[in-house]
Amino acid sequence: MPEVSVVIVSRDGRDSLARCLASVRECGRGRDWNVLVADNASTDGSPELCAEKFPEVRLLRTGANLGFARANNMALAETRVPFVLFLNPDTVLFPGAVDILLEAMRKEPKAAACGPLLVQEGSAFQVSFGRKVSFFRELVQKSVLNPYFKRRLKGSPRTREVGWLSAACLLARREAVEAVGGFDEGFFLYFEDIDLCVRMAAQGWRMLFLPEARVFHEGGAATKHFAPSRFEYRKSQIRFYRKHNSRASQRLLGLYLRSNLFFLGLRDRLKKGGGEEARRFRGLLKKPEAKP
Repeated sequence: MPEVSVVIVSRDGRDSLARCLASVRECGRGRDWNVLVADNASTDGSPELCAEKFPEVRLLRTGANLGFARANNMALAETRVPFVLFLNPDTVLFPGAVDILLEAMRKEPKAAACGPLLVQEGSAFQVSFGRKVSFFRELVQKSVLNPYFKRRLKGSPRTREVGWLSAACLLARREAVEAVGGFDEGFFLYFEDIDLCVRMAAQGWRMLFLPEARVFHEGGAATKHFAPSRFEYRKSQIRFYRKHNSRASQRLLGLYLRSNLFFLGLRDRLKKGGGEEARRFRGLLKKPEAKP
């Protein structure tokens, strides 16, 4: 049985997907990997690309735009391996990156998942990990920790135990993912990876960040074809807070979002005649949904 399955959820973004699959093919050469692309009803020829250029890839047509969480779960159900590498289609694997992640998982049986350092254009680093997510911690993370780690990680190969990892590139232990029921399909886009890590950590599993392993991540290319990103990000953020945070933290988030509605660009959309998203956003804030 193969040790690793590579799972990529894709919707359009044909060129990015081609680069990603080429890197997976190169890094997996001589290794027994399964590669599965869950295609969320792409219309740009992505499925045809897989069939023509990457015949070793198993294509799973979901039939609709199901979002990341549900499509990842569908793909996960099609695999039977100990480790699953969840990978965004706008990533490119550097040589040896997956080997470093795998070695760490083999050495630490209580590690549920590990993630690499994500490199962007111009050799910039994307901060793809964090601790607890709450209103004040998010402010500190974005205003203080992210700028700090972007400088610090450049020369620090030290492995860190963290609270969550980005699923742009996430090597996960199947046992741990299945123990918590996989991704929460209530998240269409964004926060599904943080939620998964939080639930695994609650059961005693560890998350490891390994900057020695490096993966290029374009950032944004994997999500721009899924849905209006701004609305989906805030919708998932609110859901996450209702699942995992105090009422005080939820109220602070609500106040922040209401006060920044204009700056989020939704009022501009309304002025241009695209008011449906703005109305949906306001409705999201006004009508609290049941606690997930």
